[in-house]
Amino acid sequence: MAHEIERKYLVDLTRWTPQNAGTLYRQGYLNSHKDRAVRVRVHGATAKLTIKGPTQGVTRAEFEYDLPHADAMELLALCEQPLIEKTRHTEDHHGMVWEIDVFHGANQGLVIAEVELTSETQHVTIPAWAVREVSDDPRYYNSNLIAHPYQSWLQDP
Repeated sequence: MAHEIERKYLVDLTRWTPQNAGTLYRQGYLNSHKDRAVRVRVHGATAKLTIKGPTQGVTRAEFEYDLPHADAMELLALCEQPLIEKTRHTEDHHGMVWEIDVFHGANQGLVIAEVELTSETQHVTIPAWAVREVSDDPRYYNSNLIAHPYQSWLQDP
């Protein structure tokens, strides 16, 4: 079974500057239940269908498949709305690849860095711009940001 082991951190924009323009991602969820998520993602000419299981610790089952671009565009129209739009940047830090997502639309202002691990106990040197771990906070799951966008958090009393 395929697994994703990932840690997530909020990014301090006073400490991090993008090194390039990044890549625009558009993604939607055909299903965003807490025990499973079925995602369609398009970036450039690449399109993927991803199925994720429930998270236990920082590990979850993950299955990912290539999709024809035209099919993915049609599937995005069937997804729960709004779609997640973000620009992804990648940076190497102490031999590990970090993906930094700068969100747009209803999630504007949210910037999250993710690093994939080979085990939950793998040592990670945290960059200075990764200021608070949010791996255990489901509010930061992309699938939750559809129903509860970041901008709505800022308006809650």
